[in-house]
Formats: sequence, C-alpha cells, structure tokens
Amino acid sequence: MSTTSERGSATAARAAAGWVAPLCWVAVLLDGFDLVVVGTVVPTLQSPEEWALSGAGTTFVITIGLVGMMIGALTIGTLTDVIGRRKALIGAVTAFSLFTLACAFAPNEGVFGVLRFLAGLGLGGCLPTAIAMVNEFTRSGRSGRATTTIMTGYHVGAVTTAALAIVVIPNLGWRAMFVIGALPALVLVPLMLKQLPESASWLVAHGRRAEAEEVARRNGLELEDPVAPIAAHAGETAGATLKTLFTSAYVRNTVVIGVTSFMGLLLVYGLNNWLPTIMREADYELGAALAFLLVLNVGAIVGLLVAGGVADRIGARAAGIAWFAGAALFLALLSIRLPIGGIYVMVFLTGCFVFSAQVLVYAFVSANHPAQVRATALGWSAGAGRIGAIVGPVITGALFATGNAFPGGFYLFAVVGALGAIAFSLAVTVRGAIRR
Repeated sequence: MSTTSERGSATAARAAAGWVAPLCWVAVLLDGFDLVVVGTVVPTLQSPEEWALSGAGTTFVITIGLVGMMIGALTIGTLTDVIGRRKALIGAVTAFSLFTLACAFAPNEGVFGVLRFLAGLGLGGCLPTAIAMVNEFTRSGRSGRATTTIMTGYHVGAVTTAALAIVVIPNLGWRAMFVIGALPALVLVPLMLKQLPESASWLVAHGRRAEAEEVARRNGLELEDPVAPIAAHAGETAGATLKTLFTSAYVRNTVVIGVTSFMGLLLVYGLNNWLPTIMREADYELGAALAFLLVLNVGAIVGLLVAGGVADRIGARAAGIAWFAGAALFLALLSIRLPIGGIYVMVFLTGCFVFSAQVLVYAFVSANHPAQVRATALGWSAGAGRIGAIVGPVITGALFATGNAFPGGFYLFAVVGALGAIAFSLAVTVRGAIRR
C-alpha cells in the first residue's frame, strides 16, 4: 500500500513539474510572435487605403514596442524577484494579450503606437520570468539545455506568425493578426492559474521554507539553498533588488553582460529585419531572399538544441564565447557571393550561431545569480539587449540608405559578433554571497 502511494506521489510530482516548461515555452512563443507581427502588417498600413504610414511612422510603430519591451524587462524582471515568478508571469502574459487585442481596434498610428508600447511592457517581463522559472524547475547541471530549449519557442513563434500572415492578411485583414496574437491567452492564462506553481527557490529565498518544501515535494525538486541570510532579502523592494546587481559581488558581470546582450540582440533584430533586403542588394531573387529568413530561423532552432547540450558540458560562458565567434565568422562569410545552395548553407549556419549566442548569455546569467536576484539579472540582460534590438535595424537601415548594405551590413554584423565574444570573455563565474 505504501509503495503504491509513493509511486502515485512520484507520478503526480512529475505531472505537476511537467506543466512548467510547456507553459513558459508558450509565453516565450509570444515574444516570437511580436518579433515579426509588425513587419507583416506594415506594408498594409503604408497603403493609402489604410493609414498611408510614412517612413517616420513606420519607424515609430516598429521601435515603440521595443522600447516598451526594454522597460518591461527591467521593471517586471526586477518585480519578479519581489512578488514571485508565478504572479509576474501570469500578469505579464495577461497585459501583453489585452493590449495586443486592443491593437486590432486602433483607429490611427498614434493610438496603435501607444498600445504597442503598453503591450511591450507586458511582453518584456515574460522572457526573464519564464527563463528564471524554467531553470528553477530544472535539475542541477542542465540549465544550459533548459534555457536554449525554452527559447526555441521564440523562433517557432516567429516562423508561425510569418506563415500565418501570408494566409490571414489577404483574407481577413491586418487587424486579425492581433486578434490571433491575443487568442493564446484564453487557454494559457487559465492553465497558468491552475497548473503553474510558485518557484521553490523563490519561496525559500523569501523565508517561506515550509511552502518551498511542499512545492519541492510535489514537483520532485531539491531545494536551492539561498546564498545569503533569508531575513536580509525577505520582503525587500524592487529598487533594493536592482541595486544588488551593482554591488561589488556582481557589478563586473552586470556591466559585461549588459554589453554582451546589447551585441547579441543587435544581431538578432538586425538580421531578422534586414536580411531579405541585404540579399536583394546582393542580386539574389526576391523569393530566395525571403526564404533566407526562414532558413535563418530554422538554423536558430537547430543551433539552440545543440548549444544547450554544449553549454551543460563546458559551461555557458565558454560556449557563448565560441558561439559569438562562430557568428562573427559566418556573418563575414555571407559577404561572399556564392551559388544559391552554398548561400543557403551559410545562412543556416549563421542562424545556428547568432541566435544561440544571445540565449547562452541568458543561460550564464541564470546559472550565476542566486534566486534572490535571478529574474532581476535576467531582466537587466534582456533590457540592455533591447537597446541593441532598437539600434541594429536603425544602423542597418542607414547602411541601406547609403548603398552600403551589401557587403557592409555583413561586415558590421561580423564586428558586432566579435565584440560580443570579447565582452563575454570578461564575465566571471560568481557564486558568492550577495553583499549589500
């Protein structure tokens, strides 16, 4: 009877823990949706039949969401370490979905931009919170794989949204894309409310050990010991949590990771926004140029699955340095005109390295910060990276305007990749106590 009971408890624990990764994966998928959805509707918004969006208006609606995501990553990421992973993630998904739905009813570009900014605030908090939670429900030594696997949702979301746009916009109009983007919340939020537990690591770090032990027991986890006295952190404010990142124990990594993440997301967004245009400049056919974007993101998914295993073997820092260096190499090689088969291979390999390099930054941050400040550190990393996400398309657009997009764009990206590798090499493994 006892054995049967124990087996039943173990099965229930595995089932409960099994909800965390899928729910967080879908939350990250929403980030992938947001990456490309504006790009799919902008051509329609530029038409005289809609808003006759100007060049300045186009830049506004593209970048304002990224500004919101930057602020959201910094604020909600920090708030997550104060109020808990569960509340922060559910709140972020709910806010993003409501404002995304509202975008479908925007009467003009001004209102649309404001709604995109507000949706970005919510979405910016999804990534650091989801990564923190997944890592805290993952066995020790597998944080690299856990982080890269959840980030495949980002690229699945991007590819799926691009494919949906081909069918949806001509038949249902651009507004339907934002209705579709909000629909996952109808299922995701109720499931999160019912199935998503609070992180045991967060609970124990905030002095709620009895609750933490119950969560750990139900989910088959080992408790993560706090690295500082619990009483010093229980109930502390978001400002105090953020301030911790700039104390002597963490300031070096805070600065270095901010720079590395800036480089990483500059590459991610620069390539996703401008790769087809650069390839057209290189005299590849339009159909092939668009296909390159699909191949790039397929390569990203494969690269993430490989990078996670490598990071768990040699460490996220060492893997990240190698991945940034690989990204620099293949970006430089894209400047060479090759037969179509050869360039597809190069684009695929570029995708394998570019996107995984940035995700390995998140894996390093998650593994080298304790539960008290883990989401704050991830939020800082994502927030600093969003600045690069804004700068990347702007710089590439300037190169295009001056006729230097090819090969100049790839040379620029290669330099950024090399700078990312150099910056990441300056990071250090930190597992010491938090100092005030």
